[in-house]
Amino acid sequence: MITLMPMTQSYDATTVPLPPREAMDEAERVARTRLLAERLGTRRTVRDFAATPVPRALIEAALRAAGTAPSGANQQPWRFVAVQDPEIKRRIREAAEEEERQFYSQRAPQEWLDALAPLGTDAHKPFLETAPWLIGVFYERFGLDAEGNKHKRYYPHESVGIACGMLIAALHLAGLATLTHTPSPMGFLNEILGRPKNEMPYLLLVVGHPAEGCRVPAISRLPLEDYVRFL
Repeated sequence: MITLMPMTQSYDATTVPLPPREAMDEAERVARTRLLAERLGTRRTVRDFAATPVPRALIEAALRAAGTAPSGANQQPWRFVAVQDPEIKRRIREAAEEEERQFYSQRAPQEWLDALAPLGTDAHKPFLETAPWLIGVFYERFGLDAEGNKHKRYYPHESVGIACGMLIAALHLAGLATLTHTPSPMGFLNEILGRPKNEMPYLLLVVGHPAEGCRVPAISRLPLEDYVRFL
């Protein structure tokens, strides 16, 4: 008779104490969460930016917040390139607008164009030069060690998506406006920003102050009961 032993796996993982949490009662927890929801509820995508400078220290702080996001196997596959150089922004705009012209005139199906129509978007992207900062977001398709060997990345899209959400929230709470811009394809970002082939462009985040008199499309958000179920 053969006795099957349970399979176990031993990990030599170093642990540290969980950082302390601020003491508060349940009412304070609810109040703080509701306040955050209200503040995030005022976030809107902006396409008209002012040229008002934004200090690098603010962008650095927001990127530090993004870097605290959870990630598959803690591989942290996000890579950010923060751009304020006018010449680089000009090159990005030219390349993005070329892709957008192809999109609007040839690639996009009519159904997609109809969905975009209420937002008033087209191939003209002046905000890519006007806004003080562009943040190119990339994800690692695979890692490379010092010898050039490939290493699998786990859940890179999901991990970078969470980091981007935290980045946008941090910038909004600092009083800045953002726009998630995703020209397709975005391979030109690798060339312009000097990124290696194992990194794929995820999105281009436009960051700055909204222009004076800025207006945004009249849209609504789903009520909680339409996207949440409690069981």
